[in-house]
Amino acid sequence: MRDDHRELRLFLHLAQTLNFGRTSLDCHVSPATLTRTVQRLETDLGHQLFERGPRGVSLTAQGHRFREYAVQVLELWRSYREEHPDPAQLTGRLALFATVTACQALLPDLLAPFRTAHPQVLLDLRTGDAAAALARLDEGEVDVAVAGIPARLPEGLVSRTVAVTELVLVTARDRPDADLDGPFVLPHRGLVREAADRWFRTRGTTPEPACEPDGHEGLLTLVALGCGTGVVPRLVLDHSAVRDRLTVIPADPPPEPFPIGLCVRRADLRRPLVAALWSLCQGDSDR
Repeated sequence: MRDDHRELRLFLHLAQTLNFGRTSLDCHVSPATLTRTVQRLETDLGHQLFERGPRGVSLTAQGHRFREYAVQVLELWRSYREEHPDPAQLTGRLALFATVTACQALLPDLLAPFRTAHPQVLLDLRTGDAAAALARLDEGEVDVAVAGIPARLPEGLVSRTVAVTELVLVTARDRPDADLDGPFVLPHRGLVREAADRWFRTRGTTPEPACEPDGHEGLLTLVALGCGTGVVPRLVLDHSAVRDRLTVIPADPPPEPFPIGLCVRRADLRRPLVAALWSLCQGDSDR
């Protein structure tokens, strides 16, 4: 199914990140394509949407106005497209975001009831960095995200816990003398990094990371290569292609458990496609 509002979605993502490189990576488009898209919008509108300077990228006043317009257009389009369908004959596209690990470990069971009940719905599944999941949902790029749940969700989002995994410290098997004094390989950002930082504070330490990769899968590869001790969800470790080259280091106390949830925008629970998935999702609680 063609995405009739692809340019608006790219604009909104860039308006959120203010980083051409990050938006190109997250949206799976080349930097040249993203630049041309912005230039085409600016030409059609007759206004500059972004300021590009030595301090980075920022929205112009017209850019802020156009962002409000783009959000309204996408919301109206979703409402129009899905207005009063027969629940037994739901059609359309449902955009979901999940990490590679969540796709393998959680989505088959999570989505099976929805797929059985509504086989005509197109599932548009996107993967990427776990740290970007809620931002992509909040800005409207996807309808649903399966992601780690923070202690406080962004305003307007709601989650239903579908799994809880412990966080573990891992190192390469060929480092038998490895301990909890480092060096460490930690996620560059995201909830796992925040949980790791809290755990280090309970030990009265502030580590200097040897490496800070974006993704958990990349982190485990660096750990397997002997770059240091990593902190990851056990769910990621159990589904990693390099798990046989890694070993878990016991920690007392261990890092706090890590909840994973189905997350949607609260307002979207009125939309038939999102409501149907939400009703079929078996979870522990809503937040």
